[in-house]
Amino acid sequence: MNIEAQICTSAIAAVKELYGQDVPAQMLQLQKTKSTFVGNFTLVVFPLLKISKKKPEDTAQEIGEYLQANCTAVESFNVVKGFLNLVVSPAAWLGLLKDIDANPTFGMRQATDESPLVMIEYSSPNTNKPLHLGHVRNNLLGWSLAQIMQANGYKVVKTNIVNDRGIHICKSMLAWQKWGNGETPETSGKKGDHLIGDYYVAFDKHYREEVKELKAKFIAEGMDEEKAEETAKNEAPLIKEAHEMLVKWEQNDPEVRALWEKMNNWVYAGFDETYKALGVSFDKIYYESNTYLEGKKKVEEGLEKGLFFRKEDNSVWADLTDEGLDQKLLLRSDGTSVYMTQDIGTADMRFKDYPIDKMIYVVGNEQNYHFQVLSILLDRLGFKWGKELVHFSYGMVELPNGKMKSREGTVVDADDLIETMIANAKQLSDDKVNKIEGISEEEKNEIARIVGMGALKYFILKVDARKNMLFNPEESIDFNGNTGPFIQYTHARIRSILRKAQGEVGSLNFEGGSSATQVEGMKEGSTSSIKTSSSPLGETLPPSNINHLNSKEVELIQKMNEFGAAVEQAGKDYSPSGIANYCYELTKQFNQFYHDYSILGAETPEIRNIRLTLAKNVAKIIKNGMSLLGIEVPERM
Repeated sequence: MNIEAQICTSAIAAVKELYGQDVPAQMLQLQKTKSTFVGNFTLVVFPLLKISKKKPEDTAQEIGEYLQANCTAVESFNVVKGFLNLVVSPAAWLGLLKDIDANPTFGMRQATDESPLVMIEYSSPNTNKPLHLGHVRNNLLGWSLAQIMQANGYKVVKTNIVNDRGIHICKSMLAWQKWGNGETPETSGKKGDHLIGDYYVAFDKHYREEVKELKAKFIAEGMDEEKAEETAKNEAPLIKEAHEMLVKWEQNDPEVRALWEKMNNWVYAGFDETYKALGVSFDKIYYESNTYLEGKKKVEEGLEKGLFFRKEDNSVWADLTDEGLDQKLLLRSDGTSVYMTQDIGTADMRFKDYPIDKMIYVVGNEQNYHFQVLSILLDRLGFKWGKELVHFSYGMVELPNGKMKSREGTVVDADDLIETMIANAKQLSDDKVNKIEGISEEEKNEIARIVGMGALKYFILKVDARKNMLFNPEESIDFNGNTGPFIQYTHARIRSILRKAQGEVGSLNFEGGSSATQVEGMKEGSTSSIKTSSSPLGETLPPSNINHLNSKEVELIQKMNEFGAAVEQAGKDYSPSGIANYCYELTKQFNQFYHDYSILGAETPEIRNIRLTLAKNVAKIIKNGMSLLGIEVPERM
């Protein structure tokens, strides 16, 4: 039983014995003691006054005396008005440290067969252009959210819906037909998504030229400027050809379909490279070219059941006025679908594939209304999770002007950003890395990759997802302050201390084995988990010999103990930033401790072992916490 549970159980017993009444656990308010008072935990007694029928100070004093006499975790107490401040005994803290050390995944829960299944959709790219900075934030948020939900004991399915059909796809296809001269990713040396994106840009360039010429022609014929602009956009030969190609695609024209498949496969290969670099993946990918027909079927079913209605022009609508909204188009008059229809079809396919209990969509905040409507429609259509679907809405992310050029001049390319971050990391870390004896060029590059990607991911994920943000590449890669490299460097420093300690005293069991050989045999630079034995501290930390821990040691144990609560809260709030903040606070506390106290040069072997065990478990929790953000931590840097 953890310390908080021990105190709460004893407090319930105290109220029963002192005042003759049972008190529900939820009535007890136990919180961390404020730094301005003496104590580790504070019991707020005001809710108990109706039971005690005494003054706050008297009630707190009586409960404090009971806890000091009957709860082994409580060493002493003090009363400040209605607040009972409790000082936890060193033995209890050491017991908690043993519990933390014994559990490699301390603070995280494992899914069981009975666990609810959460599906999380993220990425959602179009196949006419490469991934950009907005996709980077989307993918990092989606991946992190999946790790956090898993750490809260949910079964998780990570999914992606690819927008692989529509007029925008036909624009790239048509441009390649006209100006591609058979160019392929292999002949051009370009990633497939970049190649197709270039043709999408080429289409737009030629299209704008046609519109400009037609507009001038229409104005010369006497048409007003606004009408000339609109007519030119609709009458431009290129856009007409693109629409004709779309019709052929929908009619399953074999030539158009073959070109579509070929070019989309180029894009998917390019996407896969970017996803791999970002460290994200999916359990199931859906394609809009499959789901839109399913959506039309579900809308037709809803129409038959009277859930929707058809207008005179043959279009199908949902009336949401009783929900305080407007009417929503589901099928156009020509029978073609809209995005809402496609999302309904995707939901239907997913529900058939998986027993979904909760559905989370990671999509930008410009789609807030869309998902408000989708939730209502899915609920009407009978999806059990429809009414409670979660739109994980996030804000825009931008770069400071002039910080980095984009490939197309309008958006920041994800691959360019990744490449820049790794290059910056290599440049900044070379001085540090070059001091590591016997390090290879391959390992230098791997450290640069880990640090560069860690800087990118942490800087984006530490910000509340709901807020718009400015991503500053230079600021993100600083080795001081609230950054990924600062946390990574602290982990590497701890691992260095542990390696040194292991070399000095081979019998100490920091890695969960019986000797130092397990540590020495690990490949330098490995990012595998710290192993922990079933009896991790063994005879190295006898509580009977320790009657005092300094305040920094206690604070570290207490902070490590809060990891589980941080994971739970991040799951409730859908908040990767909560995990980032926790990792930063733990790292700061360790660095302050390390500044104030020697680990390897501690006064006694017992204190040395306590501090080494503290350090090892801080590293473990940093590693596990950062993994929830999709961030690796190096063994040395």
